[in-house]
Amino acid sequence: MNENDGMNYIPKDKPKPVVKPGEFVFAAIALNHGHIYGMCNSLINAGATLKSVYDPDPKKIATFLEKFPNTHVAESEEEILNDSEVKLVAAAAITNLRCALGLRVMDAGKDYFTDKAPFTTLEQLASAKAKVKETGRKYMVCYSERLQVEGAIFAGDLIKQGTIGRVLQVIGLGPHRLGKEGRPDWFFNHEEYGGILCDIGSHQIEQYLYFAGEEDATVASSKVANYENPDKPELEDFGDCTLIGKNGTTNYFRVDWFTPSGLRSWGDGRTIILGTEGYIEIRKYVDIATDKKGGNHVFLVNKDGEQYFNVTGKIGFPFFGQFILDCINRTEHAMTQAHAFKAAELCLQAQKQAIHI
Repeated sequence: MNENDGMNYIPKDKPKPVVKPGEFVFAAIALNHGHIYGMCNSLINAGATLKSVYDPDPKKIATFLEKFPNTHVAESEEEILNDSEVKLVAAAAITNLRCALGLRVMDAGKDYFTDKAPFTTLEQLASAKAKVKETGRKYMVCYSERLQVEGAIFAGDLIKQGTIGRVLQVIGLGPHRLGKEGRPDWFFNHEEYGGILCDIGSHQIEQYLYFAGEEDATVASSKVANYENPDKPELEDFGDCTLIGKNGTTNYFRVDWFTPSGLRSWGDGRTIILGTEGYIEIRKYVDIATDKKGGNHVFLVNKDGEQYFNVTGKIGFPFFGQFILDCINRTEHAMTQAHAFKAAELCLQAQKQAIHI
């Protein structure tokens, strides 16, 4: 794990298997983004068995095998799709190709687990919805800034316990380190990556819907800009958005590629959740200018006073075990399909109507 490199950051969790070895088999296809390593690692820690991997790039395969050395290298995508033992395909394709791969996976009778963002157009979203309805398969999304952050999971539990009353507003800050020299060409092609609100903005919208308990929202305003990267004219290095939920809650988030070199993490991600009886702040990856190591710092203020929690290593990532059981039992305890698609829809709408500064 490299805490300075967001693209190849592998969140740590401990093995908490929900199935026996070989009981739930999955494969990996398309290794275009480093998030695939964290996705596979968390599935394995939840008990899933990684059988096969396929990518046309031998260098990507070699890197993958360094992390997962016992994985069979498939000759083709079709080999994996035709393997009846494989129940789930995890993938981190180039963003605008994620939907097409998902449709092929579902047509093969398997569930699909993709890195965020799951789509770059509303037309792709519509085709995925239709295919889910047609096949009964899952099109699930790894919104890792909540699902693989123990502080965010703990904050969600605090909200469910009523510690801050009814949620009124969620503010999300999602800065990332650009690391321009290490990024692939597709990262700077707007058609391929979809725009900053579609991309890293998807994390923020998913968290808002979850923490606020909203099933729907409207985009009140959104903006994007390329402030400091004229050599990459299709890159958006700044974006923000305001949402109004169906139940009256609100959300503001900002995402950017301006993490300075002096920060010891790849990004100072924070979330502030205001309730009628208190508020919560999550400092996800770092607490700056202190001797506190790592992230998962949660601050709670309510009628009982001020409280601080460091939950690193104490919560785990329950989504992955729940998701495996959902695939086996055809349930929706980890995340509903409607929630995964709604977060995607709103980030696409925010991107589409964004003002270009």
